[in-house]
Amino acid sequence: MSIESAALLLFLVMDPLGNIPFFLASLRTVDPARETRVIVRELLIAYIVMIVFLFAGQPLLGVFGISEPALTIAGGVILFLIALRMVFPPPGRSLHEEIEGEPFIVPLAIPYVAGPSVLATELLLMSRQPEHWRNWLIALTVAWAATAVILILASKVRAYLGQRGMIAVERLMGMLLVAVAIQMFLSGIEKYVGQLPGR
Repeated sequence: MSIESAALLLFLVMDPLGNIPFFLASLRTVDPARETRVIVRELLIAYIVMIVFLFAGQPLLGVFGISEPALTIAGGVILFLIALRMVFPPPGRSLHEEIEGEPFIVPLAIPYVAGPSVLATELLLMSRQPEHWRNWLIALTVAWAATAVILILASKVRAYLGQRGMIAVERLMGMLLVAVAIQMFLSGIEKYVGQLPGR
């Protein structure tokens, strides 16, 4: 997978457009003068968490003895479920959390930006080609930066696209992610079959 493909995959999984309503809802009690500062702080925390997991996640696979085909298939299934939620969102998303006061780490940094799906995707990239860690770090940075711009400008983006526009774009992102998930699932099966005796 190229840097561009990995960056796009991570960006789709981070789903910044889908998180705009939840970011704005979590910031309702924050002083408007501090709103941008809080968003930037939470984005930086999420970035640090994702970088740590990018390098710390690989040793976890060795501990549990998870093979690459198994992880690839599991990653495809996880991404497919995420994509389905983007295309057919359930009423009242489970990631929405009510908080009191100024948000700190939860829920803006985790799980809205650095959620389980993003961490699983990082784990998948590193497990398949750990020697290309520089590429995955660049891809993660690019995806995070694009997400950061959208979330910092959340109010303006929502006003520009409107509710229907945001829904349409998120559905399109979800459909792209469905295709990526299915390809990942098929790649995992192909690798597993190729490892069978007699192949």
